[in-house]
Amino acid sequence: MGTIQPMRARRRAKCPICGKAPAADLQPFCSRRCAQIDLGRWLNGSYAIPGEQVPDPNSPEGGGASKDEDEV
Repeated sequence: MGTIQPMRARRRAKCPICGKAPAADLQPFCSRRCAQIDLGRWLNGSYAIPGEQVPDPNSPEGGGASKDEDEV
């Protein structure tokens, strides 16, 4: 049989806000402050996935039905 190799130490990711080592109970953040900053960024829309613009159905040039179609 082959020899058992020790596992490599896992690289720990850094806190995405400040770059410090993460706290065990707050992973991936190093502190509650950094976790709150990240939550605030999500809530105010700083983090967004780009996509196609969706037309507003209430605008005149939006994707809603025209007035002619409503009257028929």
